Amino acid sequence: AAIIRCEKNMDKCPLTNCLKCLTEKKEGFAQYDDCVPAGVFTCRCPGDNVVGLAKILKAKGADAIHFCTCTFAKKTDQGWDMASGGFCNTIDDLIEKVNDATGLLCVKGTAHLPRDYQPVIWK
Repeated sequence: AAIIRCEKNMDKCPLTNCLKCLTEKKEGFAQYDDCVPAGVFTCRCPGDNVVGLAKILKAKGADAIHFCTCTFAKKTDQGWDMASGGFCNTIDDLIEKVNDATGLLCVKGTAHLPRDYQPVIWK
């Protein structure tokens, strides 16, 4: 599985927990029997580069692309919350474009999933 992150968080987050969840098949990666890192890219606003990045990840062997939880949720004192959104207000549209262009499984969520959130999957 590959990860696409948001540029607005790239200088604050080294993806430690996203990568840990990927390799341990937890949280957003819990549906896999086997999960091998296929690459990481950074989406740049307004997302015009995301389809090209996804095509490269597919060419490098990615069979799924996960979009970081910070794109749609914010960290609060009570944990991660979706109510006020994350860094990207068009994340669902961007995921749809990636799914349409690549045919890859696309998953909204990596680590730090908000309480009671089940990762949304585009097949």
